[in-house]
Amino acid sequence: MPKIGQEATEGSTQGHITENVSEVGAASGDSATRRTGLLVTLVLGGLTALPPLSMDMYLPALPEVTGALHAPAATVQLTLTACLAGMALGQLVVGPMSDKWGRRRPLLIGMVVYVLATAVCALAPTADLLIGFRLLQGLAGAAGIVIARAVVRDLYDGVEMARFFSTLMLISGVAPIVAPLVGGQILRITDWRGVFHVLTVVGVLLTLVVWRFLGETLPPQRRHEGGLGDALRTMRGLLADRTFTGYVLTGGLSFAALFAYIAASPFVVQEIYGASPQTFSLLFGLNSVGLIAAGQVNGKLLVGRVSLDKVIAWGLAATLLAAVALLLMTTGAFGDVGLVPVAAGLFVLMTAMGLTLPNSNAQALMRTPHAAGSASALLGTSSFLIGAVASPLVGIAGEHTAVPMALVQLASAVLAVVAFLGLCRPWRATAPSA
Repeated sequence: MPKIGQEATEGSTQGHITENVSEVGAASGDSATRRTGLLVTLVLGGLTALPPLSMDMYLPALPEVTGALHAPAATVQLTLTACLAGMALGQLVVGPMSDKWGRRRPLLIGMVVYVLATAVCALAPTADLLIGFRLLQGLAGAAGIVIARAVVRDLYDGVEMARFFSTLMLISGVAPIVAPLVGGQILRITDWRGVFHVLTVVGVLLTLVVWRFLGETLPPQRRHEGGLGDALRTMRGLLADRTFTGYVLTGGLSFAALFAYIAASPFVVQEIYGASPQTFSLLFGLNSVGLIAAGQVNGKLLVGRVSLDKVIAWGLAATLLAAVALLLMTTGAFGDVGLVPVAAGLFVLMTAMGLTLPNSNAQALMRTPHAAGSASALLGTSSFLIGAVASPLVGIAGEHTAVPMALVQLASAVLAVVAFLGLCRPWRATAPSA
C-alpha cells in the first residue's frame, strides 16, 4: 500500500514516536518503548471508550427515566440526542484548538468540564435539565474523542494507523460490553441517578490518568497559527477533497445505522419483546463482542493483505443485508419471528461496523497529515450529527414498533454505499490532498 503524505511522514513519524515516548517518561531502550506504547494505547483507548460508557451505561435506565421524570419516551430519547449533538459540535471546536495549542491542554480542560456536567446530570430534577446537561456533557466529552484520533495521526501512518485503530476498537469495544451490564446491575441496587454517579467517578479517574501519563504529541513547529477564520478555511479545504469527504460520509452514515440500534434497542428489546434490563444488557454485550472480533480480524488478518477499500465494501455489504432482513422481520413479512432472529440481525449489523468504521477513519486521516485535529473533528462531527438526527427518528412511531429503527438503518446503509461508490470511487487510485 503506498505511503500517504511522504514528506510529512518520512523521518518524522519515527521522530514523533521517539519524542512522545520521552514525553510520557519512558526510559531508553526497546522494552521501555514498548511499555510506553502500551501505556499510550491504553490511555487513548480509555478516551475512545468514554462516549460508549456515557451512552451505553445509561441505556438500560431509559424506560425508568420516562417514569421517574414523567416524560414521554421521545423526550427521554432526546437525552441521547443532546449528548450526541454535544459531542459533534464540541469536536468542531476542540479539533482546531488542538492543532493550534497542542493536544494536552484542550484535552484536560474538556475532561474537567465533563466530570462537572456528569455530576449535575445525577441531580437533574426534570427532563429538560437533564437534556441540557447531557448536551454539556457531550460538548466536553468530545475532547477525548477528537484528540485521541489526532494523537494516532501524530504517531502513525498508512497500514500502521489502520492497525492501531483496530487495536483501539478492541480496548474501547470493551466499554459497550461492560457498560450495559454495569448499568443493569446499578439499577438493581439504586435508580437511574446512580448511573451518572458511576460515570462521574470514571471521568475523575480518567482525567487523572491523562494528566499523569499522556504527554504532548504535537510539537510546536507543527502547530497552526491563526484563529477561527484559519480553522474554517482549513476545514473547507479538507471538505473540498472529494475522496476525503466520501470517507467522512461513509463512516458517518454507517454510524447512523449503528446509533439507530443504540437508541431504539432498549425499547425494542425490553418493551416490544419483553426482555428484562439484564437480558438486554447481555444481548448488547454480545453484539459488542461481534464488533470487537471483526475489528481484530481487520487489524490482525486483513490490514496489509487486503486493500482497505475492499474491507470497507465488505462491511457495507453486510450492513445493508442485515438492515434489509431487519426491515422484513419487523414489518411482519416472516410472521411473528420473536426476539432471537431480530437479535441475530442486529448482531450482524453491529459486527459489520468493525470492518467499516476503523478503515474509513484511517483512509480519511491518511489524506490529511497537515491538519489531523481538524480532520478528526470533521470525522467525529459528521458521525455524531448524523447519529443525533437518527436518534429521534427511531421513536417517531412510539414504543411498540421496531419498524422505524429498521427503516433508519436501511436508509443509512444505502446512503453510505452511495457515498462510498460515488465519492471515494474505490476502483480508482487517487492521490492525497496536498
